[in-house]
Amino acid sequence: MNQYQKTAGFDLPHIQSDDKLRRVLSSALKSRLGNDPVSPEFMSDRYWDAAHFNLEKVQVFQDSSQQEQGEILRLCSGGLIEEAYFIEKAGVGYMAKMVLLAETTEERMLYALFSSDEVAHLAQISRFLPEKDLVGTEDPFLRFLADLVETQDKTVLLFVLQIVLEGWGLSHYRNLAKDCLNPQLSSLFEGFLQDESRHHGTGVTLFNQMSVSQASRATIIETLALFLQMVRVGPQSVVSAIEQVKGHLSRQQKVSIFEELDTEIHSGTRLNLLRSLMRGEAAGIIVQELEDRGAFQPFPAQKCV
Repeated sequence: MNQYQKTAGFDLPHIQSDDKLRRVLSSALKSRLGNDPVSPEFMSDRYWDAAHFNLEKVQVFQDSSQQEQGEILRLCSGGLIEEAYFIEKAGVGYMAKMVLLAETTEERMLYALFSSDEVAHLAQISRFLPEKDLVGTEDPFLRFLADLVETQDKTVLLFVLQIVLEGWGLSHYRNLAKDCLNPQLSSLFEGFLQDESRHHGTGVTLFNQMSVSQASRATIIETLALFLQMVRVGPQSVVSAIEQVKGHLSRQQKVSIFEELDTEIHSGTRLNLLRSLMRGEAAGIIVQELEDRGAFQPFPAQKCV
């Protein structure tokens, strides 16, 4: 079995819209979410403008035709929607797993409720996806996430996923909501924040009650070093979208694009946020080890290619 058919469920297929089970699910979701379809006039393939991606600073983008600019923005926007879809899909499996790892009745009840939150988020974000089944992904961050949720070490899960990644996700969703051109989608991301804040806060509470073993600490450090490396290399997806539309880019062209995207500032801001999330007595050694490795230092444009 492919690893993504497990907790993250990235390879799980969708059933047909006329399937009886689909109708039962729709009825259950309606009782939770109400009848809230996406208004056709609000549907789009470009939900964020060039400024959100810093593309107004990129010369090759500015020199492109209106059609090419539109396609680049479509790819960038679509990437954000698909990423949110897979994150929420993984969240359903993760919260279900934490139900089984719960050590008290109340903890089990909380995680069962959290799984329901993730189901609601998944259903809502799916309404903004094209009419296609998203099965599987090669995105490096999502593959990292799929690997992470398979671990059986609860300490690692709480610190890396609920404290660091969910904390980072709060800032990410807040920015998506603020810059989104679509009122319904912006409202949707705003609505996610209260739930995600509760998930993050629970992770902080549970982690602070734990004693962190040397083995768990070592795993946390290695896992976060890998994740921070992805952040350090800058907005790779934006450069990839440009190359898909414009054709092959030379190394020097990519370096120039990363420079115009202010990649060190872009990555540095995110790395500082991630470091600020690693609070508490038990986190001190983790942060120090990552600092010693230079894991919070963004790469210059030349090293992003």
